[in-house]
Amino acid sequence: MSDVPSQTVPVAPPGILEREGELAVLREALAAVQRTARGHLVLVGGEAGVGKTALLRRFAAERPASTHVLWGSCDALFTPAPLGPLLDIADSAGGELAGGFGSSATAHDAVAAVVRHLRGRPASLLVLEDVHWADEATLDVLRLLARRIESVPALVIASYRNDEIDPAHPLRLLLGEFSTGESVRRVGLSPLSRAAVARLAEPYSVDLEELYTKTSGNPFFVLEVLAGGDEGAIPETVRDAVLARAARLTQPARALLEAVAVVPPHADIWLLESLAGQSIDGLDEALTSGMLVPNTHSVAFRHELARLAIEDSIAPHRLVALHRKALAALKTPPVGLPDLDRLAHHADAAGDADAVLEYAPAAAQRATALGAHREAAAQYARALRFGDRLPSAARTTLLERRAAACYVTDQYDQGIAALEQALAALRTDANKLGEGDVLRRLSDFLWCPGRTEEAESRSRESVAVLEGLPPGPELAMAYANLGEICYSAARWSAAGRWASAALALGEHLGSPLITLHAAVKQAASAFMLGELDDFDAILARAEQVASPLDIGRYYSQLAGATMGRRRYDLAARYIRLGLEHCSEHGLELYRLYLLTHRARLLLEQGRWTEAAQAAEVVLSIRRTSTTPRILALVVLALVRLRRGDPEVAPLLEQAWALAEPTGELPRLGPVAAARAEAAWLEGDRDGAAAATGAVLELAVETGSSFVVGELSQWRRRAGLEFSLDGAAAPYLLSPASASAYWTDLGCPYDAALSLAEADDDEALRTALEQLHALGAKPAAAAVTARLRGRGARGLPRGPRPSTQANPANLTTRELQVLTLLAEGLRNSDIADRLVISRRTVDHHVATILGKLSARTRLQAAAEARRLGLVGQPG
Repeated sequence: MSDVPSQTVPVAPPGILEREGELAVLREALAAVQRTARGHLVLVGGEAGVGKTALLRRFAAERPASTHVLWGSCDALFTPAPLGPLLDIADSAGGELAGGFGSSATAHDAVAAVVRHLRGRPASLLVLEDVHWADEATLDVLRLLARRIESVPALVIASYRNDEIDPAHPLRLLLGEFSTGESVRRVGLSPLSRAAVARLAEPYSVDLEELYTKTSGNPFFVLEVLAGGDEGAIPETVRDAVLARAARLTQPARALLEAVAVVPPHADIWLLESLAGQSIDGLDEALTSGMLVPNTHSVAFRHELARLAIEDSIAPHRLVALHRKALAALKTPPVGLPDLDRLAHHADAAGDADAVLEYAPAAAQRATALGAHREAAAQYARALRFGDRLPSAARTTLLERRAAACYVTDQYDQGIAALEQALAALRTDANKLGEGDVLRRLSDFLWCPGRTEEAESRSRESVAVLEGLPPGPELAMAYANLGEICYSAARWSAAGRWASAALALGEHLGSPLITLHAAVKQAASAFMLGELDDFDAILARAEQVASPLDIGRYYSQLAGATMGRRRYDLAARYIRLGLEHCSEHGLELYRLYLLTHRARLLLEQGRWTEAAQAAEVVLSIRRTSTTPRILALVVLALVRLRRGDPEVAPLLEQAWALAEPTGELPRLGPVAAARAEAAWLEGDRDGAAAATGAVLELAVETGSSFVVGELSQWRRRAGLEFSLDGAAAPYLLSPASASAYWTDLGCPYDAALSLAEADDDEALRTALEQLHALGAKPAAAAVTARLRGRGARGLPRGPRPSTQANPANLTTRELQVLTLLAEGLRNSDIADRLVISRRTVDHHVATILGKLSARTRLQAAAEARRLGLVGQPG
């Protein structure tokens, strides 16, 4: 491969204060890459204006000359362009890398191209700035690259604003996944201290106390205030400071700033000439002032906050005029194809309805092809704001396509609303075929947020409408959907019958996709009734005829089925393969289900710390689908319960509140079993009875043998009346045989509890040792009490407390809180991440500060790094 020159590194600031520690982390990471040829990922977080870009530019400017650099930034558009920063990187690098980014490139294609490019060099630096603005496809590339990072001789740095990531932000899930990676480091930037602000202000006649108080030490705000002049009062906001600085420029330079402000993230010179006209003569002045910085063939604001301040100050009529000029110019760029995302953005801002309806749907289709489904949903929403200009059929099509994009991204409220509008239009148009098909899709939507009665009602209504028409693919899919509804309610026999009807009609119609979809549900239903099927053969067929979305769904369903039947060997494969597939294709929804199944699998395997971390990742993402949240709450509750940690009851209460209204056994069963276990450990017979009664009846009614066995087992342990009629085989075994069964499955906790029911001191001692090894203190205490009641002496007290495993004598929970504190999270954010109360976090933080002899959170984080309790740094 011929060598490709490094990209031009953005100009570094002349000097930055109080960042030596962060620079040291970056230097060490790059040195490790050069020394070992193994890659590292560094996540740089901080509030807007805190100096992330300045830090990265300074680091890149001082890198060894041999380091190959790739640099990309995410756009601040309302709807980001799919793979935007990576396409910019590829264009700048050229060569083979550019060839790997075709118009239909997926995240997998992009990663493969980047990896090939990076492996051809001894050490590289890949920077992705502002990933809080990244589209889904770009986040998928980052996720896939992180998983392969150790095989690539590159330091990958991703920066983001940690104050702009709400609980529903897609980046939140990604950061949660990265939290356990050995090759991942975090750098959290804090505002400047009062001393640093004083140093910056030395040449100026300003009131230091007022400057520090109003800016809170934010470097960008401080510099804007100082650059705006030393006359008058210090501005109250960043916006005022930026406008004060701009006011010192001539009219042509200010007009130029306005032109650059409306075309984020940067303005190509040719585009600027179209927008600014003669005002482009002010470019030199704008650059000299420091408000704009040059890039290759373009200019940009030094900081996005400055761009926003200027954009917000533009008079409405001038703003519309500038967007119209941008739209006209971008339709016919001097080189390359028109950028659909930017055209849709400017058409919307200009209020050009015809242009929006031309470009937004096209941009949405491209986003879908690239796996950026959230961006596709936003583009369809943009088009639908002008949808009243369209014929009814065309508007209905947009509504259905928006709903499809919302489904994949778990935006159910929006998707359901779109389908209900489409349904009303189809009924007005007397389009029975369309009505039946949309009813089927609406049923599928309604199930995920737990609206199960409505889901089944819509499903049966869909079948009724379509059975009144000549049989076609819509009816076959309606049969399959009703099978899905029955399957979700654990009505396996009914699910199999509806799947068989769909399969027969699909074969009659000669539709491989419909027959495949029905075959998956038929096989899963038979499997849940105890029959075996060749799921791998079905998946092999799927690779030939199904869409990536359908394949993601199949993996999720098969992982759930195999987990339900305790076939952990199959479940582990489907979870792994499914996560790889969903990551590659940006399928957020099915990734969420698979991550939840993985958390449960880790729990069953006795890997409780990993299970809790996996569950917390799922819970940190606010989603509409209730099943992943229910199961993740149960996993986290069981880890805490089995370790003897607090805050168990609130988790189970949340899970039950979500599960109970659905009336579905797959959602009710795990919560009921967890509540029964909690009651057993507390010696609460009435609680165990209440937890198991109604759900056990439902399990018996549906023939769910493993749920019958599990709930009956907890009733037996609690000293309640029980029956094992209809229970799965392992629950009918003797204690020793059951223990051997669970051991073979790799379930140490179940194995130990089974052995603990033996009437044999040696077996009980073995169970006690196994429980101590797991850290299962409450269960171990119960076995110890039983042994002492039998007259046993010399019983082990268990392993040393985990608090003695670290030099600060911190508990496991305090270590978790400290790790998040060191990442820069606030107490409320820590509470959300760990699913505990804010008051509990406050207590933990106060205890941590005392144990570390620290007065502030920053001091605590620094001491934790010194002791090796958290990563370096953040």
